[in-house]
Amino acid sequence: MNNKLSFTLRPWRPEDAAAIVPYADDPLVAENLRDVFPNPYRLQDAEAYVRCCVEQEGQGQLCRAIVIDGSPCGSIGLFRGTDVYQKNAELGYWLGRPYWGRGVITGAVKAICREGFAAWDIARIYAEPYDRNLGSRRVLEKAGFTLEGTLRSSVWKQGQLLDSRIYSLLREECVP
Repeated sequence: MNNKLSFTLRPWRPEDAAAIVPYADDPLVAENLRDVFPNPYRLQDAEAYVRCCVEQEGQGQLCRAIVIDGSPCGSIGLFRGTDVYQKNAELGYWLGRPYWGRGVITGAVKAICREGFAAWDIARIYAEPYDRNLGSRRVLEKAGFTLEGTLRSSVWKQGQLLDSRIYSLLREECVP
């Protein structure tokens, strides 16, 4: 049985905010994201996030809604570096738990990376999942990212010091 799901990526719209709250308001989603992602996650959090995505589009970031069956259920984005990091972009993403393990994020990572390399003169896209987040690490590896190393005790999350991993994808490694 093929359990892969079909999805699309599209720019955020203000009317998307309410649809993501049930997916974002999940402690298992929040536990592997930065603390800027609130938990609990309320409608006003979603409205502020979507507004930021809409207003900042094309200004050093590409934020996309992950849409399944016509409704947004996650987010993925690239955030361009500045100063000496101007040839880099950081990748971030989350997806509602009902869709985990179905190939959605791997496909979304590949798609947003192609879009980012096409839109910007960057050399590298990187991601920094927590060491304990095996699912996200597997996604990056399936999407062609290379593990560069472990950042020891680099993250303070939920009262614990955690290691994180740094992965990268170079322009020439991105499959069109």
